[in-house]
Amino acid sequence: MDTSSATGHRALDHLDAEGRRILFSEARTANSFADTPVSDAELSDIWELAKWAPTAANSQPLRVLYVRPGEGRDRLLKHMAEGNRAKTAAAPAVAVLAVDTQFHEHIPTVLPFRPELKDVYAANEAMRTETGTFNATLQAGYFILAVRAHGLAAGPMAGFDAAGVDAEFFPDGRLHSILVVNIGHPGENPWFGRLPRLEHGDVVQWA
Repeated sequence: MDTSSATGHRALDHLDAEGRRILFSEARTANSFADTPVSDAELSDIWELAKWAPTAANSQPLRVLYVRPGEGRDRLLKHMAEGNRAKTAAAPAVAVLAVDTQFHEHIPTVLPFRPELKDVYAANEAMRTETGTFNATLQAGYFILAVRAHGLAAGPMAGFDAAGVDAEFFPDGRLHSILVVNIGHPGENPWFGRLPRLEHGDVVQWA
C-alpha cells in the first residue's frame, strides 16, 4: 500500500484502535498476578522495545535490574512499602528501574559526533543529575508501555525505600532506583476501579 502523503513524504504508520486500547485506554495497573511464568526472553524483549525512547543527547541513563522470586526477591521485599509487598512477592518478575549517575561515560558511544559532551557532563554534576533523572524517568514510561505491548500487565510503584534498595542492590552508589515495576499476567481481581481523568479543557491549551 502506498503510504506517501500528498507532499511526497512517506506517511508514518499508526496503531489501530486495538493497539491504542492495549497500550492506553484499557491498560491498567495490576495489583495481583497469576502464577503464569514470564520468560527471560520476554523480559529481554521488553527492553529491546523500551530502548527506543527519546533521551537528551541520546544519553540513555536508565538501567534495569530484573528480580526473580527467591533470595533476590526476599532482599527486595523488605524495602517495599507494606501495601506493596504481597503483590511484589506474587509477581513472576519485578524490574527495578534506576538512573546511572555516570551515564555520561557512554556519550562517545551513543553520541559519536559530540564525544566532548562527556567532559561537559563530567564537570557539571547539577546538569548531569537533572539530565539523568529526567531522561531516566521518561524512559521508565516507555518501559511500562513496552511491558503492555508484550501482552503483560505492569504494576509500577514508587512506594519503596529507595535508599534501602540502592544499598541492597547498588552498593557502589552509581545507580539510584526510581521505580519498581511488577510484571506478569493479571491474577484474581487485579484491577481497582477506574479512576477519573481530567477533562480535556482542564489540561489542554492552545496558542
